[in-house]
Amino acid sequence: MPVITLPDGSRREFDQPVSVQEVAAAIGPGLAKAALAGKVNGNLTDTAYVIDQDAELAIITGKSDEALELLRHDAAHVMAQAVQELYPGTQVTIGPAIEDGFYYDFAREEAFTPADLEQIEARMHEIVKRDLRLTREVWDRDEAIRVFGELGEEYKVEIIRDIPEGEAITVYRQGDWFDVCRGPHLPSTGKLGKGFKLMKLAGAYWRGDSGNEMLQRIYGTAWRDRKELKAYLHRLEEAEKRDHRKLGKVMDLFHSQEEAPGMVFWHEHGWQIYLTIQDYIRDKLRQHDYQEVHTPHIIDRSLWEKSGHWEKFSDDMFTTESENRTYAIKPMNCPAHIQIYNHGLKSYRDLPLRLAEFGSCTRNEPSGTLHGLMRVRNFVQDDAHIFCTEDQIQDEVSAFIDLLFEVYADFGFEEVSVKFSTRPEQRVGEDALWDKAEQSLQAVLEHKQLDWELQPGEGAFYGPKIEFNLKDCLDRVWQLGTIQLDFSMPGRLGAHYIAEDGSKQVPVMLHRAILGSLERFIGILIEHYAGALPLWLAPIQAVILNITDRQAEYARKVEESLKNQGLRVKSDLRNEKIGFKIREHTIQRVPYLLVIGDRETEAGTVAVRTRDGRDLGSLELDQLVRALQEEIASRGRTVLEG
Repeated sequence: MPVITLPDGSRREFDQPVSVQEVAAAIGPGLAKAALAGKVNGNLTDTAYVIDQDAELAIITGKSDEALELLRHDAAHVMAQAVQELYPGTQVTIGPAIEDGFYYDFAREEAFTPADLEQIEARMHEIVKRDLRLTREVWDRDEAIRVFGELGEEYKVEIIRDIPEGEAITVYRQGDWFDVCRGPHLPSTGKLGKGFKLMKLAGAYWRGDSGNEMLQRIYGTAWRDRKELKAYLHRLEEAEKRDHRKLGKVMDLFHSQEEAPGMVFWHEHGWQIYLTIQDYIRDKLRQHDYQEVHTPHIIDRSLWEKSGHWEKFSDDMFTTESENRTYAIKPMNCPAHIQIYNHGLKSYRDLPLRLAEFGSCTRNEPSGTLHGLMRVRNFVQDDAHIFCTEDQIQDEVSAFIDLLFEVYADFGFEEVSVKFSTRPEQRVGEDALWDKAEQSLQAVLEHKQLDWELQPGEGAFYGPKIEFNLKDCLDRVWQLGTIQLDFSMPGRLGAHYIAEDGSKQVPVMLHRAILGSLERFIGILIEHYAGALPLWLAPIQAVILNITDRQAEYARKVEESLKNQGLRVKSDLRNEKIGFKIREHTIQRVPYLLVIGDRETEAGTVAVRTRDGRDLGSLELDQLVRALQEEIASRGRTVLEG
């Protein structure tokens, strides 16, 4: 007699065990038709799952957040079936749902081609039309090994052998095709709909190990319907146009090269953006009573062992040897900041102590993951560590959150989501300290009435953290800011202060960053604005263009005058047609083009054009300077109008 509690709090009682699909049918025919899966006591299940005791149940439909992952997982299975129907003898290995889509790795002697993708996608649509029912089966381990072995599926046999003893071997069948899978899955292939597309081919080592065989990976994307698919493909097109690597070349900002993989060569204009951002953050740090410090790039291995980083991150560190000692090129700044804290006796009156650094960090990222400015081996963080007492935690975290939202708004980002990550399995510190740390951060989030998402087990190895995620103009989400509460590392490295009662106490350490990697943040900015950065960030804010040589002398005077007012300007006095120069600097995304002809020279004015083609008419220099300075001061919230 199971009693089913629904999300709205209502209850339904059944006189015998009941499937998720049957519960949906009891609620109404519309829900029965729309049901894709169930969530029983918080766990996703197939609609065929039978509930035999009291439980909480949510029916998963296409409108549910979980629907996309289900659709993508099923799309992977449908693709694998299509491949094996079209190319007998191909082995299927692993095929998960991923962000925005899915993939499957295949073992096949002959290489797939783009033309093959078209055929595979067409066959997938046929399989969807067949509306094959998906059924879950539990197999005996030895029988599963025998069946897949006879089919020549060597990789599946290896997967089955690696499943822990006692864990069920589950197989999902759709028509005559089947695969080892934990599930859950949609009720039938017809539920997948038409919102999917195969995207690209890639190579992938079996289980990600370069010592194993190279497999062929097919990537695809899947959405609820064709409308969502079309919108996604449009975002990809826009992202391609906005690719910061391409714009970095067009705008002459930076480059990378093979001799320094994952390192950035900043050109003049790119470095100007970098310095502008750095100066802005430095000014914010001063306003909030941070002390800016600088620490060594190379530190003895022993310090990293004491902090706990060596055990967890040594494979990601670059090391060097000198005089029989091993040094690590620092991958993060926190242990070094504790060394500065430890230099001199501290009392409770010195806290909170806020140490900030534009810290250059180096990590041995795999070469295959490197991507322009977004994933590099050497980067600079707007890093800071706050040493405080337990009583000061909530005030410090709250003040940091206010600062972070202020900074993001100045850069034009208003949509910020928050995630709270709790203790991971591998961690340092006693559970009692973790309880206290997690409760402290959660209390701040609740006090500030922020909407937040819980990420169990995703905290740092030394403490829980709050993560801040930006959404850009293409609805892409970027994890940037973070604040982490650490009760462990200061004690491990000998940090202490003298409390009001004269006792020796270990300070709490808050690890925090707003932009994270400056390199990555600049890449995000370039793509968000398609290179057309707000005036205050633009490396060249205005360019002066003469029509003929007669205006050259006046153009130089205008340039000097604007530079004296603190504006970043240059003149283009080349003997080229004015239309050519306007187009060239528009491509360079220069915010304002100041055109000078005979009339402007005589009147002491400039004709102002914007990079988006608007003609703002002629302005006197004082009037122009005031307007540009106001736009800069407002961080682009006010702009020059005609």
